[in-house]
Amino acid sequence: MKDEQELIHRILRGEREAFAMIVQKYQTPLLNYVGRMVTDRDTALDLLQEIFLKIYTSLYQYNSTYPFRTWIFKIAYNHVIDFWRKRRIETQPLEDDQSGISLLNILPLQEESITKKYELQQWRNKIERALEKLSAPWRELFIWRYLNELSYEEIAEIKNLPLGTVKNRIFQAKEKLRLLLEEEQ
Repeated sequence: MKDEQELIHRILRGEREAFAMIVQKYQTPLLNYVGRMVTDRDTALDLLQEIFLKIYTSLYQYNSTYPFRTWIFKIAYNHVIDFWRKRRIETQPLEDDQSGISLLNILPLQEESITKKYELQQWRNKIERALEKLSAPWRELFIWRYLNELSYEEIAEIKNLPLGTVKNRIFQAKEKLRLLLEEEQ
């Protein structure tokens, strides 16, 4: 947190190189989020550039009493919402071979026997398919909590929702995912 504050001060003093460190730290979690929400890798990469531009141009507005990570995800969230409004698109299932963004790429395979690797791969495929079937709001919450490891408090801040509502919705998303996985068995 202190390091980020120092980077922010350096950026605001005109040191553009310091912003590259912010980009390096947050590009993967933001791409995971944006890619799963728009389901097209090229679109996700374009949106990611736009998000980082917004972060850079809005940095002077950042209030250091709030976590920087929350602030960045709030910008990403609003940008994705704006994208959906402009395009009026429905989210599509995440196609592993088209997007290049996959739960399979995020969760590394453990070094085990070939049989174990195969079983683990099958399980990941099932999770990925079930995750694709979740509606965008449920998928978004699940991604933030379990893939980007945001706290309930950070998610509540991003979504402008009460903490209890966030916890309840994440629980519901997990339940929906569990039911989808059971259906596939």
